[in-house]
Amino acid sequence: MEIALKYLIVFLVGGTFSFIAQVVIDKTKVTPARVLVTYVCVGVFLSAIGVYTPLKEFANAGASVPLTGFGSLIAEGVRRAVDERGLIGALTGVFSLTSGGIAAAIVFGFLASLIFSSKPKR
Repeated sequence: MEIALKYLIVFLVGGTFSFIAQVVIDKTKVTPARVLVTYVCVGVFLSAIGVYTPLKEFANAGASVPLTGFGSLIAEGVRRAVDERGLIGALTGVFSLTSGGIAAAIVFGFLASLIFSSKPKR
């Protein structure tokens, strides 16, 4: 029963992020690209003020998988690199924690391009 509760929490938190984004896209003239960028920035902001780490501990993948989780990773990577390397870490720190996800996105995007063919919009 405990594992079912964990899955429910993950679903509800991740679903809430998705629900909010979908409502913003459907009810306003904000483009999906702006919503995605906003979510990354919100993740950075919430991580900077110390709110996002407890949320990730509570909701696990429900908070770390959405784009807010990517923003949180960016903030954590920069914070660690600045502590280790000083100001130059602000420029290089983003790559330390996010490189795995970025590499996976590139590889899977490439594989998808080999399997599927794109069609122009009409």
